[in-house]
Amino acid sequence: MTVGNKENEEFAPSILVFSTDSISDPGIDLAGSSHLAYPSTVSVISLPCSSGIKPKWILHAIEKGFDGVFIAADGTDCPFLPDCTTRTAKIADTAQSLLKEKGYDPQRVKMGAICSVCAEPFANHMRNFFNALQKIGPAKKGGGKDGI
Repeated sequence: MTVGNKENEEFAPSILVFSTDSISDPGIDLAGSSHLAYPSTVSVISLPCSSGIKPKWILHAIEKGFDGVFIAADGTDCPFLPDCTTRTAKIADTAQSLLKEKGYDPQRVKMGAICSVCAEPFANHMRNFFNALQKIGPAKKGGGKDGI
């Protein structure tokens, strides 16, 4: 993986992924079963629909030690809501505002549409997010680059 700066050479950001049971989970599973390279510090939590994520959950994840949160959104394939993408984007925006309010860099939250066959895009998103988080550094409230 690319390293952001000398200080963060050994820093391996932990990423929490909110995934959806029927849309993004199969794509993420496919990335693993295809042995695509993405950081081993990625953890996945599944739920029915990405629009059900609460911004407080994202803040909680950062406060409890994750360096970034990725929302693997349903996109237009959501079986529950026709406006799922719009709702999920609002959740991500709210979470970014909440993080900034609490002294964290809002770039610690990313969202991307991941479908059931999107193994390579998922792996790419994880590698890119990992590299971006390495440049930002570990999540620190009120200090360092997160002392916003």
